Amino acid sequence: MTTRSTFRHFERLRVRWAEIDLQQIVFNGHYLMYVDTAISGWWRAMALPYAPTMAALAGDFFVKKSSLEYHASARLDDLIDVGVRLARFGNSSMLLECAVFRGDALLVSGELVYVFANPANSSTPTSQPIPPAFRDVVGAFEAGEPMVAVQVADWATLGAEAGAIRKTVFVDEQGIPADLEWDAADATAVHALARNRLGLALATGRLLPYQPGVAKIGRMAVLASQRGSRIGRQVLDALMQAARARGDTSVLLHAQASAAPFYLRAGYSVEGDPFEEAGIPHLAMRRTL
Repeated sequence: MTTRSTFRHFERLRVRWAEIDLQQIVFNGHYLMYVDTAISGWWRAMALPYAPTMAALAGDFFVKKSSLEYHASARLDDLIDVGVRLARFGNSSMLLECAVFRGDALLVSGELVYVFANPANSSTPTSQPIPPAFRDVVGAFEAGEPMVAVQVADWATLGAEAGAIRKTVFVDEQGIPADLEWDAADATAVHALARNRLGLALATGRLLPYQPGVAKIGRMAVLASQRGSRIGRQVLDALMQAARARGDTSVLLHAQASAAPFYLRAGYSVEGDPFEEAGIPHLAMRRTL
């Protein structure tokens, strides 16, 4: 019998009005959407942005088979937890087990078979062995091992990867002019860069001196696909640890207003009134180290 303890990864969802049928229960087809949403979360939990990961693995995963078994029904506004785990690897395939729970009650269970293939011909992709690097990532995740490592170094070491992330987030996504994003402080700052187990860079930030005993953290950027997965917190913690190691007793930052809850959860407090930087509302926030 499938139970919650079978799964390490869950995605929590709330049943929406549009998902209910004339019987006032979730229409059966929507459960595949729930499962697919949870699988996207499973990739995120492993710190694997899908498109760059497939490029790094030189292939892609194609659904070969999906099956669901219905045990009970979800209803409007139910909070449901959708679990996903690797059941087994084949040579070129993987079997994912999934389940939908309301509390401890099993509502739906199922399996999805994916085949790893060369996507060059999308009409008839040719299967190929799943790369060992991907097998290792999944095995490490299921074993509870860290999915990300954070390196702290100078701009000469990390600048190419950190700069690419900052361009994607600040210039391309947020529309900040490039001449406002880059400054001379990068050359003297301490930088942090988070990479996943495939070596792909996912998040960055930098640390500057501000006043005697006070550090300033800035340029915190996380790729969109990885937000909400605590990678940004790992970068922030690494920068704060670097500040402590050099004797700083507090750290200041200018947070985009939309990111203030992230910093509040990390122990920061708001100082003063909101202000604008690069046309974006900001808040000054500080934390004692």
